[in-house]
Amino acid sequence: MQVQRDDGYIISTDPARLDVNSIHAYIAGESYWAQGRSRALMETAIANSLCFGMYAPATGAQVAFARIISDFAVFAYLCDLFVEPAHQGRGLGKWFVQTIVNAPELATVRRTLLVTRDAHTLYRTYAGFDTLPEPEMWMARVVDQ
Repeated sequence: MQVQRDDGYIISTDPARLDVNSIHAYIAGESYWAQGRSRALMETAIANSLCFGMYAPATGAQVAFARIISDFAVFAYLCDLFVEPAHQGRGLGKWFVQTIVNAPELATVRRTLLVTRDAHTLYRTYAGFDTLPEPEMWMARVVDQ
C-alpha cells in the first residue's frame, strides 16, 4: 500500500523502504515505552508486523513509523507509532493513524487495541479509539526484560 498527501508526504507499507536505523534510534532512545530496546529485538518485531513508514517529500527520509500486530481477520494491536518531532504540528499524526486503521489489510478487523500515555485525544478523535468497554474483563501479562 502507498498513499500520498497533497504536500508530498508518502505513507508506505513496503518493508524495503523502512529505515531500521532511524526506527531503532527513535524507539530505543526517544520513546517512553521502549527505552533501550535492542536492535535485534526491533528487527524481529518489524519482521513479524505490518509496518507503516512515512516519508518526507523533499528527501524521501523516513519521518514516522508504526506497526500493526494482527491475525488480519479479527484482531490487531497498533504499537510503536511515532512522528519525528521536526515533522509534528502539520497534521501528519492524524493522517498517519487514519491511514493505518483504514488500511485494506485490516478491513475485517473488528477490534484494534493500543496503549498510549498522552495521545488519547488524537486516537479518539481521528481514529475512533475509546477506553476499553468492560476493562475488568481484560488482563495483561507483563514480563520485564
